[in-house]
Amino acid sequence: MPAYNASAADLDGARLVGNFPLLPFRSSVRGPAAQPADPSIPDIIDESLQLFRANSLFRNFEIKTPADRALIYLILFIGDCLGRIAQARTWTHQDALKHLTTHSLSHFSLPGEPGFPLNQVFTPPSPPSPVEKDALRSWLVQARQETVVRLLERHVYSVADESTEGGKRPSKWWMAFSDFKSAATGVSAKAMRNELNAMIQGIDDPDFKKAFEAEMQSFFILFNRYLAERAKGQKIDWDKIQPPSPEQVVPYADLAESSNPGELLNKLAVLKLNGGLGTTMGCVGPKSVIEVREGMTFLDLSVRQIEHLNSAHNVNVPFILMNSFNTDDDTARIIQKYANHRIELMTFNQSRYPRVNKETLLPTPKSAVEDKGAWYPPGHGDLFDAIMNSGLVDKLLASGKEYLFVSNVDNLGAVVDTRILEHMHSSGAEFLMEVTDKTKADVKGGTLINYEGNVRLLEIAQVPNDHVEDFKSVRKFKIFNTNNLWINLRAIKRIMENDGMDLEIIVNHKQSDKGEAVIQLETAVGAAIKHFNNAHGINVPRSRFLPVKSCSDLLLITSDLYQLEHGQLRMNPSRMFQSTPVVKLGDHFKKVSAFQKRFKTIPSLLELDHLTVAGDVSFGRAVTLRGTVIIVANDGQRIELPDGTTLENKLVSGHLKLTDH
Repeated sequence: MPAYNASAADLDGARLVGNFPLLPFRSSVRGPAAQPADPSIPDIIDESLQLFRANSLFRNFEIKTPADRALIYLILFIGDCLGRIAQARTWTHQDALKHLTTHSLSHFSLPGEPGFPLNQVFTPPSPPSPVEKDALRSWLVQARQETVVRLLERHVYSVADESTEGGKRPSKWWMAFSDFKSAATGVSAKAMRNELNAMIQGIDDPDFKKAFEAEMQSFFILFNRYLAERAKGQKIDWDKIQPPSPEQVVPYADLAESSNPGELLNKLAVLKLNGGLGTTMGCVGPKSVIEVREGMTFLDLSVRQIEHLNSAHNVNVPFILMNSFNTDDDTARIIQKYANHRIELMTFNQSRYPRVNKETLLPTPKSAVEDKGAWYPPGHGDLFDAIMNSGLVDKLLASGKEYLFVSNVDNLGAVVDTRILEHMHSSGAEFLMEVTDKTKADVKGGTLINYEGNVRLLEIAQVPNDHVEDFKSVRKFKIFNTNNLWINLRAIKRIMENDGMDLEIIVNHKQSDKGEAVIQLETAVGAAIKHFNNAHGINVPRSRFLPVKSCSDLLLITSDLYQLEHGQLRMNPSRMFQSTPVVKLGDHFKKVSAFQKRFKTIPSLLELDHLTVAGDVSFGRAVTLRGTVIIVANDGQRIELPDGTTLENKLVSGHLKLTDH
């Protein structure tokens, strides 16, 4: 059943500003609007009030005539007014009239300006005209004022409505629609659908067209969810958040050793999330090809780990890479060097979604083959759609695989653990998330919570602004998500073939190469925990979380803190404490190339607790750092630590002036 459109009875002869009609209407306030030819016929304001509640039941709205643009604008304004009344709670009729009249006169965005709700369906006058702009603003001001008068007098505070107590309280029937934004949602969805269809129809190759259409359908579902959540203002209820129960997070120490690891390993596949670039560390191409230890890259180390696992247990654990369109070509060339290794290597691509203009809510690309900058990989939560679309789930199941171990390619601590695999098998869990104790360096990491009795992942992007500091608290939220995940393949297939997943949407605000404000709708793979049976967390040792996000991390993993065994980094047994030092290198060390030039050899960090380096600093050979070391070269100064230097609890500034710390 379609939504209700405007009658367009007064459209003939109405002035158009762009494609927005300045329709006639009866008015008790002064303004430029013409009087209708037949005052007995409902005008556009009457229709907006009459159709407001009916149209709130529809998610889509098809514009048939220019009058529908005026209808939607006024419906949105009515919803805004109801929201303000609901928020105030205690307004009488006179209070509401005073405040909403002021609101109707206050500055508001016009079509074509940022913040106008109908930019995606509005065509501004060409060329732009100040006269046209003033005419539209004057008409809208008068229409807003008249709408307020009729809304309050005839409906919200109507004495004929018993729930208003003689006009003293707002009508409970009207206030039930105080969060209405469905008209704008429907218009935005329709406009987006039209743009996506146009891109699909512009493709000639049938295989590419089929794959692209599947991707755009997944994107459109995500976009619709974003519109609906934005309209409803859905936010997590902070008061319902509780720490996870003992059953929802199991200590790693409680896990039993596997009695037959080979049998379970033959049911396992390992997947690395390989969609990211190395740009934040000043590198070109996939991050996974950065050299991190003894001339080996992230990929080299992962391949060596799986090779050793297969050889030691005489099993076949496949190694899978989920690439993005940013990393796929380079990765395809690089992995050719593993052709003769004892490893079954597979790849597939995560989806490619269009960036969305923040103001118009339309896709920035106009064709499916437009420049890469108009597209984005939608976060690792896309794993489930992408791996199903690739056919890999069926292929793995057909080869006897039941479990999938997923981790970030730059987490050097994420190695196969047979105790966790045994626990997954024996407990019947369909989803396990490895968490570890939070430190001050991890305050922004997602955490597991108990939400209305269910285990959920809470990301900082979901946290209300007034509770962000609570979220960062190490006292309240003691663990965080390492993004090491163990997932049952049959469960993935079951869920995706039925209702799919509604993972929490992360809105990532960006700026395009053309300077446009755009948004990227992304999801996190860990958020899927709520969809699986008997899903829970495992509180693992910190050694299983060893990410390399910056050159500060790179210094740690290239130092003598760790030893390399079969592609796996292990803490050097000579270190007295198992905790990892805190290292903060300044901007001079931000890029890998600069990092390599500033260290003749990597310093010994075995006894280091904390290191901060700022400014133009270089390290000689065989430097040893112990305790807390702070090295600061001010602007115009340079510090060069000589070969063989040992610093223990020192503050170094200027030209090697050493001070006890």
